Amino acid sequence: MNKKILSRNKNFKIIKGKNNVKLRDVKKNDLYIVRNLKTVRGEEMGSVLTMGEILVEIMRPERNISLASPGYFKGPYPSGAPAIFIDSVARLGENATIIGGIGDDEFGKNVFKRLKDDGVNCDLININKDRPTAVAFVGYDKTGGRKFIFHVKDTSAVFLKKYNNDELKHQDYFHIMGCSLMVQKDFRNKIIKLTNYLYKRGTKISFDPNIRRELLLDENINEVVDPILKNCEILFPGVDELLFITNANTVNEALKKIFENFPVKMVVLKLGKEGCRVITEHDDIPIKAYKIVETDPTGAGDCFDAGFITALLKGKSLEEAGKIAAAAGAINATEFGPMEGLVTKEKIKELSGISL
Repeated sequence: MNKKILSRNKNFKIIKGKNNVKLRDVKKNDLYIVRNLKTVRGEEMGSVLTMGEILVEIMRPERNISLASPGYFKGPYPSGAPAIFIDSVARLGENATIIGGIGDDEFGKNVFKRLKDDGVNCDLININKDRPTAVAFVGYDKTGGRKFIFHVKDTSAVFLKKYNNDELKHQDYFHIMGCSLMVQKDFRNKIIKLTNYLYKRGTKISFDPNIRRELLLDENINEVVDPILKNCEILFPGVDELLFITNANTVNEALKKIFENFPVKMVVLKLGKEGCRVITEHDDIPIKAYKIVETDPTGAGDCFDAGFITALLKGKSLEEAGKIAAAAGAINATEFGPMEGLVTKEKIKELSGISL
């Protein structure tokens, strides 16, 4: 049933719960669960799902300090590419759900609280009493390039609670991060299985390759990403990632391979400080980057993805979506920490001039 009809119909009684709002049809006695009061008030909301590693990051506060050397760190910061993405989706006003796992420890409480406080549906986060929360250590070279040491494999991050797939069939988008596919094979297989299920149900699949060489090791990249690409509608690569996953020498050659071999309708090519390009088979829309004072690039790409998906759910044009995405990434990069930037509707409008 249409959500706006639900909210306007006088036959429905609003019942406020701890984590959601329920609408009861007083005539038929049917019960509808709504995740957010905005829906009850008649504001349409999309539903976005992700699945992947939830972790904390412990970070070098300055550049050019090797992870091999004794020195200071800052943290723990809530993190994990899927967690950063879904947190931004929630802050931008959409229904946001993550499937993942944390340990029953202080690190787990750290990231769980952030997600919950920002409006993410955490019902499908498994809290594991036997395995610790995953951790990533991050250092920066002279130019700001990052080096990671991941402690994710066999942690609570890859142990999920049991759930019924039927609970997930009304998702508008399922967003996947390539790093989640690289953690370990059995975890990747669970993500692929859910992707196939949701795709058949009509959910749109979006994919950020987000390649982490520290996790990929000696695996063949196409064995990792192709099972997702075969169902993917929107692809969010950087240039190096696009060339790597297609084994191409030029961007044009890579794009040709993507559009010819997979059902991808759109490639949102991230160009860092040069902005991005929103590319379909018929359009190539350049988007300039916003000028900011960069503090930390960690998480900017994940927030970029969230901005773009949220903009599409709000009915924005591809150009507007690109600008909103660029603004979201830029805002996050102004603060130190993976999801410490204030990626909000207000900040997006302030930087891009576009309302969400």
